[in-house]
This record gives sequence, C-alpha cells and structure tokens, in this order.
Amino acid sequence: MQSVNDIRSHFLGFFEKNGHTPVASSPLVPRNDPTLMFTNAGMVQFKDYFIGRAEPPYPRAVTSQKCVRAGGKHNDLDNVGYTARHLTFFEMLGNFSFGDYFKERAIELAWNLVTKEFGLAADRLLVTVYAEDDHAFDLWKKIAGLPEQKIIRIGTSDNFWAMGDTGPCGPCSEIFFDHGPGVAGGPPGSPEEDGDRFVEIWNLVFMQFEQRAKDDRIALPKPSIDTGMGLERMATVMQGVHNVYDTDLFKALIAASEDLIGATAADERTASFRVIADHVRATSFLIADGVLPSNEGRGYVLRRIMRRAMRHAHLLGSDEPVIYRLVPTLVALMGRAFPELIRAEALIRETLLLEETRFRRTLARGLTLLDEATGSLGTGDTLAGDVAFRLYDTYGFPLDLTEDALRPRGIGVDTDGFTQAMEKQKEEARASWAGSGDSQTEAIWFTLRDRLGGTEFLGYGTESAEGEILALVRDGKAIETATSGEAVAVVVNQTPFYAESGGQVADTGTIETDGGAVVAVSDVQKRADGLFVHYGTVEQGTVKAGDAVRLTVDGARRSTIRGNHTATHLLHAALRTVLGGHVAQKGSLVAPDRLRFDFSHPKPIDADELEAVEALANAVVIQDSPVETRLMDRDAAIESGAMALFGEKYGDEVRVVSTGTVPDGVPGRTYSVELCGGTHVGRTGEIGLIAVASESAVAAGVRRIEALTGAAARKHLAEQERRLKAVAMALKVRPEDAAERVQALVEERRRLERDLADARRKLAMSSGGSNGADPGIRDIGSIKFLGRSVSGIAPKDLKGLVDDGKGAVGSGVVAIVGVSDDGKAGIVVGVTKDLTERMNAVDLVRLGSEALGGKGGGGRPDMAQAGGPDGAKADAAIAAIAAAVAETMG
Repeated sequence: MQSVNDIRSHFLGFFEKNGHTPVASSPLVPRNDPTLMFTNAGMVQFKDYFIGRAEPPYPRAVTSQKCVRAGGKHNDLDNVGYTARHLTFFEMLGNFSFGDYFKERAIELAWNLVTKEFGLAADRLLVTVYAEDDHAFDLWKKIAGLPEQKIIRIGTSDNFWAMGDTGPCGPCSEIFFDHGPGVAGGPPGSPEEDGDRFVEIWNLVFMQFEQRAKDDRIALPKPSIDTGMGLERMATVMQGVHNVYDTDLFKALIAASEDLIGATAADERTASFRVIADHVRATSFLIADGVLPSNEGRGYVLRRIMRRAMRHAHLLGSDEPVIYRLVPTLVALMGRAFPELIRAEALIRETLLLEETRFRRTLARGLTLLDEATGSLGTGDTLAGDVAFRLYDTYGFPLDLTEDALRPRGIGVDTDGFTQAMEKQKEEARASWAGSGDSQTEAIWFTLRDRLGGTEFLGYGTESAEGEILALVRDGKAIETATSGEAVAVVVNQTPFYAESGGQVADTGTIETDGGAVVAVSDVQKRADGLFVHYGTVEQGTVKAGDAVRLTVDGARRSTIRGNHTATHLLHAALRTVLGGHVAQKGSLVAPDRLRFDFSHPKPIDADELEAVEALANAVVIQDSPVETRLMDRDAAIESGAMALFGEKYGDEVRVVSTGTVPDGVPGRTYSVELCGGTHVGRTGEIGLIAVASESAVAAGVRRIEALTGAAARKHLAEQERRLKAVAMALKVRPEDAAERVQALVEERRRLERDLADARRKLAMSSGGSNGADPGIRDIGSIKFLGRSVSGIAPKDLKGLVDDGKGAVGSGVVAIVGVSDDGKAGIVVGVTKDLTERMNAVDLVRLGSEALGGKGGGGRPDMAQAGGPDGAKADAAIAAIAAAVAETMG
C-alpha cells in the first residue's frame, strides 16, 4: 500500500523527471487574489502567469498545494466528518504548463501516471470531456485506447473552467475511478452521478481561450495546462477504501485522538473523531501560515474550525484541552513535506491550548446560561434573538454555538432578532462616541469600520499582496476617486503594510491598480479598532473605490526596520543583564535608519557597562538563533517571564516573541522573551551587527541609548575608525596608541593651564598687574583695604585672588573686579573673619555691582560675588565699596 506521503512524493517525482520544476506550496492566505478568503486550488499562486501579468521563471511546474475550503463561496465546513469526501483542508497535486505543452502531452502524462506509475487498472477508469471538445475526445481514444462509451461528453460548466466573467478559460477533462457495482451511483452525466461509485480523481484544464466579454471569446496565443488531483481522494483509490478518513494519515490522527480522549471511533462517535482529525490539520496549517483566531475575517473562520473540533472533543467526554496535544502527531506525519509545520509547532500548540482553555470556560458558562434561558422551550420553539445576543455579547457564547447546542433539542434561534440587537448596540456605541468630543474628521473611521469591518494584516508573512479598495477618504469625507497629485487615505480589505504602533514606524511603499494608477504610501495608521488607513499621494492615474490593487511594501526599508526591532529586544535583555532587573522600557522608536530605547536607570552608564551591553547583544546576533512567535494568554505570558513593552495596550491574547539562548548562562534558558506585535527578522543573524551610537539622559531616572544595525552600524564604525586614524596621523602615533597619547596631551594641557593661571594671578596681584595706578593696600580708618581691577583672569579665579588679598591685608576688606575681553565685569568682595560682624561682603558686592550697571549679588558674609555689564566702571565700583567701608568705620 502506498501511503499518502508516498503518493505525494511519487507524483512530484514523476513530473520532475518529465521536465517540471517543483514549486513549494504557496501560503493558505492568497497573496495575489483578494477575492479569495483562502487558497483553494493549485493554480492560485500561478494566476499572474496565466493572465500575463508576470513572466513565469519556468515553462512547467509541479506542486502539492495546501488548500482550505471553509469560508466564502467555497465552504465545506458543515459537511466535514459526515460524508466520505468533504474536508476543510486538503492537498491539490497539480502539473502546469505555461504556454509550453498542451492537450496531447497533458493527457499522455496523466494516463501514464495513473496507469503505469500508480498501477490503476485501465478498465476501472473513464473520462469526461467538454461536449464541444472533439480534439480532447480523439486524443483520449488515441492515447488511452478508451472505448467511446468511456469518454463522456459533458455540456455544462462542470467541464468548462473559467477564472471569472472575463479572463483565461477553457474546456476540462476529468478522470474518474469506478469503485465497482457494489457501490451505489452512476457515471458522470447520469441521474445517479451523485453516488459514490464513480469518483473524480483528476481534472485537466485546457486553458486555450480568453473571455473578453459575455459574447467575445478569442483563442490564447499560448494555451496552457492547469491540473488538479486531490491527494486524499487519490489515496482512497490507491489504498482500496471508499472514505478519505480510512486512509493512513487520517487513521493515524484518529488513533492518536482515541488514545488521548480514551474513547473509540465507532458508531455515533465516528463523525466526531473525523471532525477532530480534519480540523487539527486545517487549524495547524492556517496558524503556520500566519492566521490567528479573531472575531472577523480569516481569523473568525479559523476560530470556528477550532471550536467545532473542541466542541466534538467535549461531546466525546474529554474534560481537558486535547486538540493541541495532537500537533506533534501531525508534525510527525506531514512536517517533512511541509517544514513550516515544524517551524511553527510551538505557536500552533500555544494557540490551540489558549483557545481551547478559553473555549471550555465559555462553553461551560454558556451551556448553563442557555439551559436556564431555554428551560421552558420545547421542540419547534425559537430562542429570542436578544437573548442569544446577550449570551454572545456578555458571556462570549457565539451564535453558531448556540444554534449547534439547541439543534438536538429541535429549538431554533431568531437570527434576525440577534442581528437587530447587534445593530442596536452598534448604534448606541456610535452615539456615545459622537458625544465624546472627538473631531468630526475622525468620525469617518468609525463609520467605515462598522460598515467594512477591520483590515486583515498579512505583513507578518509577506511584503506584497493584492487587495480591493474599500474606501477613499479626504478631509474626513469618503470620496469616489482621487487623481494624480492629490493626497488621499486608502482603506483596503487586506494589507501587508504595518501600521505604526509599539514604537515601530509604519511601512511605506506603493498601491497600484491594474489600470496603472499608483499611490505612493507615506504612512499607515490604525483607526477605529482595526482599520488600517494608508496615507499617500496619487503619483499617476486615477484610483477609485472598488479597484483591485497590488500593495507593495518598500522591502529594503522594512528589512532594516525588522532588524532594528529585533535588536531593540536584544539590547533590552542585555541592559537588564548588565545593569540589573530594575531596567524597564520607558519608550522606543524603531525606524529604518536607527533605533532608540528609553529605560529606567538612576545614573549614567559608564563605558565598560555600555561595552558589555553591546557585546552581549552581538553575541546573540552571532548565534543566528531563530526568532519565534507564539500566541499566549496575556497574564500567563507575563507570568512566564515575557516582558511587556511600555505604552502598549494588550488584549487577552498576545504575541510573544522570543529568541536566543543566554551566552555562558543557564543552558536552554531563552535570552529574550517579550510581548510584541511588531515585525522581526527570521533569525538574529540577519541583524548583522549592533552598534550603540550614544547614551544620554532623558529625564530623572530615565536613560536613552541610540543604536544602529547592519549596514548602518558598519558605516558608523567605519567612520569612527576613519576619525581615529586621522587623529593618530595628526599625533604621529599608531591608532592603538592614540588614546594614550591624547590622554597625555590632555594632562599636559591641564598642567599648563594651571601654571598659566598661577602666573596670571601673581602678575595681577603684583604692582604691575592693575589697570592704571596701583593703589596698593591702604588704610581706611583702623582697617586695611585692597581694591583692584584686573584683566585676563578667568571669573572662576577671582575668588583665589581675593583669598590671596585677604592673606596680604591680614585684617580688612578686599575687592577685585575682573574685566573680560567683551567689556563685562565680575566682582568679588572678601571680608576677613574678624570683621564680618561689622561688615557683610554681600552688601558690599551689591554696591559694586550697581556701579558696574548690574543688580544683586550673593554669597556669604566673608565672600560674595556679582557682575555687571560695564567693565569701564571698575574703578567706580572699587571706590563705591571703599566709601561704604569708610562710612562703616567712621
């Protein structure tokens, strides 16, 4: 028996040997088709090649594409577990030709694979062709040798594929396997075709036309091939079973579920085990591709799938969270083919555990309340819509879960009443907000958010995506169009652009329409709880609401931002390690050219500490550790040691970013763990290098470091080295000796400055140092008085001169006026200790300041200083002080 993994490998290997390039599955979130909720076919990632928007890098390709059909127009969710074929997640094997080979080679390859490689008996196969496709009919006769009764012409859209109302299209040819007369059902095209006897295993699309209008179809210059083989369905044929859940991969998942739950998949329990097996695959792959549970969009569909599986686990008697415990089994089964499962295993487990823990609380509380609310209701009755809404709004019990719980009792739910109650609440919320004083300009975002829902952010996994313009806004009002040169705010349904938050600046880039219009995006902001608003200017053409657009982030700029953001986390951890656990973030800026980090610390960081911080952060960069993201309960994440960032508002569910191991520390202990919604590098090695450029004070007890990473860090260090070499050359020493030589020069200069100051003081106090005649020391009454004006003396040295003068007079008063080069003056007055009870230096210096045109002065009774703008009045100032002394002594 060939396993599912064997069949996948065999298919890919066969086409690779036949000249096809193996191409990895694209993500489940389509990047190039905003009309799809999830990737639902193998050709989605190749759409741009088929419509001629992009040139394929290879003429032939082969893939095993991950697909989900659980939302939008392709929704198989309610059938999963109860039919033999329906799945939410499945793999589509496909081979593709982009203008290379066409019908004959496609049919030849398909027939050889299913009959020669897979060994299916030709007499168990039949095919369908489009009724008008005589060419395909003849080729099947020629290549496969099938009798005409086994080549069935179908004239409906089942055998004519189209991408949409316009675009590439063409006839199809399907291969069916006959399970035999023991299974009910008839061949395709017959009244009994819905039975299980004849199962479609492969669809070959011959893309040969372009539909330009309803009645306008032309031939493509380069016809192409698009095929799709459901892997799980093919496995049923290859393994001789009739139900996809009886194939080896599902049997292994169901067996693991039986062991964990302690029940067997039999009788009425069978469907529940099948639901769990399918849904753990769908949820795990969606989470691995960046979808996280939420209350709208893709996240809501994921939550529905998760909770449906969890509800069935509850029905099977499981008292504890169990779905997350199946992830290792899934990874063991499919991780080799899809390594993203291995990379995201921790995130998948954490997300499922968190959701199931919360769901079980909701379920227990909601079921109790529901029993109370429906105690008087019986079969055929209906639960009031406002009651169902109260259960949802107050207790978190979703409407679909209420319907699911009441269905076995034959009780319906007034869904119209539920919707009315929800709308009433929204109206009240809008009215409340409108009276809060916010500007009319901002009101538009709440209106749009209510009407359009939130924007889906795709930027964790991609830097480009397609979307649809839902609204254009200018000056607080919705507009229909914007033309070249006009500023505009653009709202789309999904975006790869990061909106400014958590210290990280917004992405920039372009929004382009199919018609060639371009909006240069300069900023992105979150408005009204989840609406991403792209601010920019129309550079060319005209954009209008409803346009399909391609959004492209400036990748080089985003790359540097990612590196700077991860570096911020590494520096935060390093600061806490070097300086202590008191360090906490007080603010940050993550920009493309630098990062800035504010943190609590009571004193400046010395050079050795800063060097240690930088070295520790770079040691983790060199580790090239993966940067891992998990979804956790906020309180549990913080309790586990994750650091919360300053200024961020966190919901109940938080993203936890962790990386690195502690260098020379506790083995296995993670270096950095923080709550963060920003974008980060995949591995720390992508940062390249961290260079701290500065450290400074921001406020009392708050320090700031600025740093550079990657090329900017290398440029900074190169510039520092260039300057060092220039200094060394000027000093005529080697660069490694420059610091020592500069220190010696500094010390020598300080000594010379001291010597010069001493010389100036001696000169100033000598007979030749005064301006004009030297009055020397004179007697005023019974005390000595020394008054002089000097120049060329630094203001800080005037006190020294006064001290020298006080020593010379022994007992008395000294007044020294220093005149600066710009004509201003400083004055210092000293009174010897024995005279301070009779005279106060502060009073005397104020008299001198007034004579100099100044005001005030201060100090002690024995020493005071002041200043004035008019140094030419120096002698007058000295005379005024002398007169005051004489008056006091008289």
